[in-house]
This record gives sequence, C-alpha cells and structure tokens, in this order.
Amino acid sequence: MSAEPPAGPHVLVLGGTTEARRLAEVLAEPAPAVRPFRVTTSLAGRVTAPVLPPGGVRIGGFGGPEGLAAWIADHRVTHLVDATHPFAERMSFNAARAAALSGVPLLALRRPGWTPGPGDDWTFAADLDEAADLLPGLGSGRVFLTTGRTGLHTFAHLAEPWFLVRSVDPPAGPLPPRLEVLLARGPFTLDDERELLSRHRIDLLVTKDSGGSATAPKLTAAREAGIPVLVVRRPPVPEGVPETGTAAAAAAWLHRHATHG
Repeated sequence: MSAEPPAGPHVLVLGGTTEARRLAEVLAEPAPAVRPFRVTTSLAGRVTAPVLPPGGVRIGGFGGPEGLAAWIADHRVTHLVDATHPFAERMSFNAARAAALSGVPLLALRRPGWTPGPGDDWTFAADLDEAADLLPGLGSGRVFLTTGRTGLHTFAHLAEPWFLVRSVDPPAGPLPPRLEVLLARGPFTLDDERELLSRHRIDLLVTKDSGGSATAPKLTAAREAGIPVLVVRRPPVPEGVPETGTAAAAAAWLHRHATHG
C-alpha cells in the first residue's frame, strides 16, 4: 500500500554523515515561500544506536536501485539527496540509477576531500588493497588504522605491524593478529589526537580521504608529530550528478527546485 501523500515536498536523504544530519536540521527550519519539507533520512544500520536526525528515519537497505526507485514512488518522494559517506560507492551509483528510474531530481552532498599542506608527509593509495601493499614499505611498526571497521580484513595478513583501531562498535574478523581496539565515538579534539598518538607511540597514520572537519584533527596531530600519513583516495562517483559540499548549499538547491520545479 502506498503511503499518504506528503503535505509538501518530500525529501529522501541517504544519510549516515554529519552533513546529512545537518541538512535534516536545516530543512526542519521554516523557509519563506516554500511549503514545509517532509524529510526522511535513510540510514544503513551499520552503527549501533546512531545519532538520529530530525524528521522521519528509516534503517536498512532498499534492495538495490530498483528497490530504492520503488520506495521513492510509494512514498511520493519529490527530491533525493545522496549524503552518504564519500566511500559508500555502491549506494551513490544506486542513487543515480534510482533517480533515473523514478524521474526525481538528485543532488550529491559530499564534503570536500583533504589536501596536504606544508609539513605533511602523505602517501596516497588508490584503495584499501593498495594501502595494505604499501604499508610495510613505509617502515611502520605502530599504526593508527582509521579506515573503518568493515575494511580491517584487508590488513589481516600483516603480522608484523601493531595496529590501533578506534571504532564505535567492535570490529568483526578477520583482523590483524597484533591489534588493539579502542571503542569511542567522535568527534575528537586536537588535544585528544595528540594524546592518543603520543600514548600509543604511533609512527604511521592510515586514513581514508573522508574530508570534513570532524576527523581532521588527527591529520593536524600527525603533522605536528612528524608522523607520515597513508591516505586512501576516494572511489569514483556517478557522472552527471550535481554536487555540493555543504548542508546550507544543499538546502538552497532544494528550495530552488521546490519553488520553481
């Protein structure tokens, strides 16, 4: 059975990021000349007890682009925003395909990536597999591995380095044999990161190019301590999808489309 028609434009935000939550907050605020948005944020469900945004929330997958397109039709979604993590490659392509199938406008909300500055010692890897290949050659013994708990199996064959992993939820195997897990939820301050790198005697930071300010302090702390950083580049994204880097710009785009069509 189809859902009741929304009172105003219905925005489906594919979320799980700070930017997605902020967009839901911005859209919850009244705006002149536009009927109030109805916002539904979709979360993948990979994190226990996530911080929920305002508005409607659904948790779990859609069953591929066809399932997403069907959900869009059933719930009379008028606008789709892909605000997933920059490394949620499959979901971004599913969103583009679902938007094409359903005919709703799609906007990608992706925070800008990081760029090295003076004093940074960065090595880039195309993906996690290449990062695991490069890591032994960087001469590291104590590694702060911040690439996410779902990709730890890529490094499981590396028996020599000692790894520190910080995660909201405990990771599942296979895992590197010399591993310590620190359960914690960010954001973390620069002082937090300085203390962590010093206390654990870290000599290499491994991270994805997630971008944004929430996890950037670890890069500053590494630069200050002279610690090299191995950075995994972002995966490709669908072509032809309009993109913006902030929740405010995404909200402005939605207001324009809701007003003018």
